[in-house]
Amino acid sequence: MDSTESFDRRETSARQLHVAKPTDPFRPRGHRGGVIRMHRALAHFRLGPMNLVTAISLFVFFSSAWLLFLPKVCQFWNGVLIFGIRVLPLRAEIGQAQNHLTPFIRFDIPYLRMEPVQPSVQTWWLTFAATLALLAATFLLPSKLMPVTYLLRGILSVPATALLYFALLPARFPHNPDSYMQGLVTAEIALISTVPLLFGLTYYIFDFGLLKKAFLTAITMAHLALFLPLQVLVQALVLQRTVLFMPILYIILGLPVNILIIIAFYSWGMTWFFRSTGEG
Repeated sequence: MDSTESFDRRETSARQLHVAKPTDPFRPRGHRGGVIRMHRALAHFRLGPMNLVTAISLFVFFSSAWLLFLPKVCQFWNGVLIFGIRVLPLRAEIGQAQNHLTPFIRFDIPYLRMEPVQPSVQTWWLTFAATLALLAATFLLPSKLMPVTYLLRGILSVPATALLYFALLPARFPHNPDSYMQGLVTAEIALISTVPLLFGLTYYIFDFGLLKKAFLTAITMAHLALFLPLQVLVQALVLQRTVLFMPILYIILGLPVNILIIIAFYSWGMTWFFRSTGEG
């Protein structure tokens, strides 16, 4: 009898454990036991023949259109920069850097030319005081803003390094505003040129439909093209004060800002509804 009751108890416990056992032990679960569902983007990831054809077609179309219209875009930028010099308190001239990708595609990259200005003693100390004050302010932020605190401290390390350099070796600064401005415009042209490739590898592969993919690419490239001359003018207004601000303009407020714009448009596009199975 005892052995029979013991056997029945073990069998009952086994049945209870069997019922409590998850139906799919290989499904990823959170720390509280809840099932972690697959991300909606991965759930709609269909790398079929049509998506591949669409991705390649959009990449070829937008890359070709950008190269075809780039000379006209450069002329538009040149006009915006000329207008900016007229209406803004900016001491600069327009420079042209000739480029040709093919014998049929030639364009002149417009940029601003300015005289380099070394930081005065007053500018150096004011920048030092502002940097020190912002660094001290990061210690007053609450602990829940710890990521923001370390981000700000990382950003402040750039002007701190520039201050140290110009305090020790001001005459050996190897860069000038002309080469910086030309390099900024050239780098951003290259970045805009890579947008179709970036979206082709990371966005076109999802099942959003042709129109949404084309629309996202067009508005991203158009926004960057309109943003570039305004960014150049704002940086020129700061840079004409002194080359002390060139490192933070380049490292923090230069190309990284444009990359964040691309990420923002991509993130917005990923929130759109996926194409239903009945759509073509």
